[in-house]
Amino acid sequence: MAKVPPRENRYKILIEKIFFDHFEAGMNQFEFARAEIESVANDLEIKLPKNQGDVIYALRYRIDYPESITATQPEGLNWIIEGAGRAGYRFRLVKAQRVLPRADLVLISIPDATPELIRAYSLDDEQALLAIVRYNRLIDTFLGLTTYSLQNHLRTTVKGIGQIEIDELYVGIDKRGCHYVIPVQAKGGKDQIGVVQTTQDIRFVEEKFPGLRCRAISAQFMEGGVVALFELTLQDDEIRVVDERHYKLVPANHLDARAIRAYSD
Repeated sequence: MAKVPPRENRYKILIEKIFFDHFEAGMNQFEFARAEIESVANDLEIKLPKNQGDVIYALRYRIDYPESITATQPEGLNWIIEGAGRAGYRFRLVKAQRVLPRADLVLISIPDATPELIRAYSLDDEQALLAIVRYNRLIDTFLGLTTYSLQNHLRTTVKGIGQIEIDELYVGIDKRGCHYVIPVQAKGGKDQIGVVQTTQDIRFVEEKFPGLRCRAISAQFMEGGVVALFELTLQDDEIRVVDERHYKLVPANHLDARAIRAYSD
């Protein structure tokens, strides 16, 4: 019996076939149907997970595209897979596919306010990260706003994109009384921040909350439990980093008084 390839390799074989079923030299975007995931998997005798969306998720945030696909990328551009309406996806070339934390930023120490009971029963990295951000009011600290968690794991649809899920949605207010809508995506473990989810989050706010300012936030676990926060925006239809900060949660008696003073400089 032939050895079954690891799941990640199966996903790469599958997406490679779908890609080259549509791609022609010179294309910068093209669409394919969600149904093709199952039909191509059957043709290649590839076992799919019950949640077929895991194939797309993995390629967006966790694994690299096959070399045969990346070889078609013009210099400075990367393929992404974005939603294209109901039951559809779109391959599109963009300047950035994922956002990675910088290695040279100073760590900002924050007194850890996470309840021990939450730490004991958090189920996965993403849930733990969202809880840590919420209980330590890191969104407030990062943006300089007063914010409140409105809903998490919000599933909705966006015109031209299709179904999306927002990890957590906050609303906020500044000292002048202006209101903000703040979608948050969280990535832990080997997952990386993807420009696709940020684009979806921003388009959601534009459609559902017209007239309110969107402050799109991404959170990433780093080594040693450090939390990297990014504010991202769309400029010329590309994702740009507005701000990035790295927070380390520590017991209050471990705070460095000199460092606390230095933060204000």
